[in-house]
Amino acid sequence: MAEDIKNTEATEVPNGNFIHTFIEEDIAEGGRFEGKKVHTRFPPEPNGYLHIGHAKAICIDFGTAEKFGGICNLRMDDTNPTKEDVEYVDAIKEDIKWLGFDWEDRFYFASEYFDQMYDYAVELIKKGLAYVCELTPEQMRENRGDTQTPAKSPYRDRPIEESLDLFARMKAGEFEDGKMTLRAKIDLASGNFNMRDPVIYRINRLTHHRTGDKWCIYPMYDFAHPIEDAIEGITHSLCSLEFEAHRPLYDWVINNISVPNKPRQIEFARLGINNTVMSKRKLREIVEKNYVSGWDDPRMPTLCGLRRRGYTPKSIRSFTEQIGVSKVNSIVEYGFLEHCLRDDLNENAKRAMCVLHPIKLVITNYPEGKVEEFEVENNPNRPEDGTRTVTFSRECFIEADDFMEEPIKKYQRLYPGNEVRLKSTYIVKCTGCKKDEDGNVVEVYAEYDPETRGGNTPDGRKVRGTIHWVDANNCADAEVRLYDNLFTVPDPDTGDRNFLDYLNPKSLEVLTGCKAEKNLETAVAPQSFQFMRIGYFCVDNKDSSPEHLVFNRSVSLKDGFKK
Repeated sequence: MAEDIKNTEATEVPNGNFIHTFIEEDIAEGGRFEGKKVHTRFPPEPNGYLHIGHAKAICIDFGTAEKFGGICNLRMDDTNPTKEDVEYVDAIKEDIKWLGFDWEDRFYFASEYFDQMYDYAVELIKKGLAYVCELTPEQMRENRGDTQTPAKSPYRDRPIEESLDLFARMKAGEFEDGKMTLRAKIDLASGNFNMRDPVIYRINRLTHHRTGDKWCIYPMYDFAHPIEDAIEGITHSLCSLEFEAHRPLYDWVINNISVPNKPRQIEFARLGINNTVMSKRKLREIVEKNYVSGWDDPRMPTLCGLRRRGYTPKSIRSFTEQIGVSKVNSIVEYGFLEHCLRDDLNENAKRAMCVLHPIKLVITNYPEGKVEEFEVENNPNRPEDGTRTVTFSRECFIEADDFMEEPIKKYQRLYPGNEVRLKSTYIVKCTGCKKDEDGNVVEVYAEYDPETRGGNTPDGRKVRGTIHWVDANNCADAEVRLYDNLFTVPDPDTGDRNFLDYLNPKSLEVLTGCKAEKNLETAVAPQSFQFMRIGYFCVDNKDSSPEHLVFNRSVSLKDGFKK
């Protein structure tokens, strides 16, 4: 397996999943959750579409619950109304179900707990563990101190009654945005700056997508998240590695308010993949500046984009399982994701023939007007998929690359005097070609051997080349879209240049006038096919119709990934 994949193996335990080891300890006799059902949650912020990185978190959260016979909640973390939208909520639910997971009736919004969060904040003030501060964000940064010198807000010793009054007036909307914050009173000398009196509420007059204008103060994530987990009875709050430094604050919150449960936070490394970006902000910029056709553009790392490109739930789940769970951030090769898709499609996709760059082949000794039918396997790996009928006649379409008037060394396809087999039908021998006035080949001529029908070779002669084809008199027109990496460099976030400077101008090639088997006219999304000798393709789920077939290349046939 590639070095980058090896780096994702967990170093904590031999089986490569330290999360499961911790949970096994927690639910064992004498453990902190002995006798309790394992309860996890997936808490996306509804401010964008989910991407392949989220797929890892989804599989960890829901998959861990499945492994231990537990349950997993879906919770929209909508504590920040800045860019949250119901469009994203619906898309998130669709993506999770597409991956094969279900939250049943355990669907929540963080905003459902705003009243309780406010009450818990009041509880902290009454305990002398929170105070209203009037420092601006700039003053707060200047007043934070350094590793050697702690700094104290001049409002830290404000009387409890005064803070209670000011906090109630903040809620009532008496103060302008940024005028005041509520801060937790923890440890000014802590080496962890997250514990140096962090802000837990701020004034922010924005209309919330669910609560409207009811609130003008909103809780900070570090305060809201542990409360949400505790209210919902979460046992294990699984989150990405950047929250490791926030865990002491998570524990401080649940230990200092009267919440009904005390969850355990466990962190794991995020998923990074080369030749793309997975920042929601950057992905939104790519969409809004029209570098792609939308969030579901097949070049995007979003789950809806991958789905449109032909990725399957099985391939993505296999990918997340094989890269493992780690405490060390690393980059996984995009080729490994393709490898997982290729494995799935090789086993399950039906076969078909499609000619991307068609040129006509005329079989001069084949009777005019004659049409034959051939029964062809749909998938040699799945006999239960049966066969399909393809027609054959005097004129076919073949790939332009499958003919050379003057062949290069080791070229085994059609050239004058050479024989090839037309897949599943006859051996044909090239006799010449026709060119237009510019010297371009417009037709290729050949003669067939009627004794070689369906793979027969009575005289035992060997033919090295086999090429695909479609019946020119019974085929479908198609548009085929070939996709490549969205960025030209492995890590677009490095260097002094803007990440947009590395966008690949050749990430999409649209081929029109392609010729496909007539059978494909009935194909509908999300069907995938192996176009013989070319790659794996799926029916586009937005633009394709029986009148205008559109296929997206999911992945090539060649697997260059080294296990």
